[in-house]
Amino acid sequence: MIGIVSYGSYIPKFRIRVEEIARVWGEDAEKIKGGLGVYEKSVPGMDEDAATIAVEAAREAISRVSIDPSEIGAVFVGSESHPYAVKPTATIVGEAIGVGNDYFSADLEFACKAGTAGMQICYAMVKAGMIKYGLAIGSDTSQARPGDALEYAAAAGGAAFIIGNDPIAEIEATYSYTSDTPDFWRRDLQPYPSHGGRFTGLPAYFRHVTSAARGLMEKHGYKPDDFDYAVFHMPNAKFPVRAAKMLGFSTEKINQGLVVRAIGNTYSGSSLLGLCATLDVAEPDERILLVSFGSGAGSDAFAIRVTDRIEDYPREPAVWDKIERKVYVDYAIYLKHRRKIKA
Repeated sequence: MIGIVSYGSYIPKFRIRVEEIARVWGEDAEKIKGGLGVYEKSVPGMDEDAATIAVEAAREAISRVSIDPSEIGAVFVGSESHPYAVKPTATIVGEAIGVGNDYFSADLEFACKAGTAGMQICYAMVKAGMIKYGLAIGSDTSQARPGDALEYAAAAGGAAFIIGNDPIAEIEATYSYTSDTPDFWRRDLQPYPSHGGRFTGLPAYFRHVTSAARGLMEKHGYKPDDFDYAVFHMPNAKFPVRAAKMLGFSTEKINQGLVVRAIGNTYSGSSLLGLCATLDVAEPDERILLVSFGSGAGSDAFAIRVTDRIEDYPREPAVWDKIERKVYVDYAIYLKHRRKIKA
């Protein structure tokens, strides 16, 4: 039985409201909130990036279990905002948490699904007997051009998962659906991404998310009723709600993990933070459907069953408690934190 042995999350304390961004650009905040279902988003501090967020999430995951960091045989960090173009983030994490030197390590990039790709790799390596534990992280400080529609949701945050035997949540099955769909991209050395507007919906997000979920259920004999919770990638609050309905899941099954309304789209951390929030309340034998999405494009789907070990697992502070710990900033401070303006 292989799966999630421990998990950790990190959300920067700073927030900016949709009203504040809309005020600067002369737009209708109520219309934007109604369209996106997002009311505010997290903003990284001046000294926070994808590496520091990954380290904080990893430290929490380790602190919750009695695992010697040297037993972690692989560290994978998925992000589309790695702080270095040539210098791995994963080695920074490994050094910071005291893994040692005898471990596999790599940075992953597949838009917003790189973190779940790391989970799949760790799962396979543990299953193959190559490692005892693997650490998979999704962490981002997402980019958005000032004035672009992305600016209302592009946020910061991350989550870390230790994968191994005797888990608190077993990974029963995983399935991926992939195609070459150019819905969202950022060229090398370009500071901000470009996107296909409405093309990012049906041909990209909905096609891949629903295909991955259906593929998993058809291949392994699941039905929507077999799952107590569902977590989908959250570029906004409208897309996952619609995907849930398309797949036959009630809104109640996704509400616990729908963190995007309060913190925005944390990209590689998005579906993983939703999973953390769901694990915070899940009970033994409850089952969770997790489906990530990465532009370009692909989705990873997981069937996760909570085990009895969750009852003795320390789940505080919960993700929703962290969401409530916040300090609001205005647009000028937001620009400074995002280093869009410099002294």
